[in-house]
Amino acid sequence: MNLPSFLAGLLGLGGPEVIIILAVLLLLFGGSKLPELAKGLGKSIKEFKQASRDDAPEPSPAAPVPPPAPADKGAPRAG
Repeated sequence: MNLPSFLAGLLGLGGPEVIIILAVLLLLFGGSKLPELAKGLGKSIKEFKQASRDDAPEPSPAAPVPPPAPADKGAPRAG
């Protein structure tokens, strides 16, 4: 999935609007700061997903079924 097309579909933005937004971000933060911002955003999304998985209730395991008792075969024991 291409990010600009994702943004265009999500926000109703076209190609020129996405390019203008990216140019403004480049002017505001500079070329050296953008990779750091993207890395931080990726880390925060990863941590959020991990936390949401950890908070989800885990299904309780089914109680183990005991094995069947061995059947006595043959004549009864005299004892």
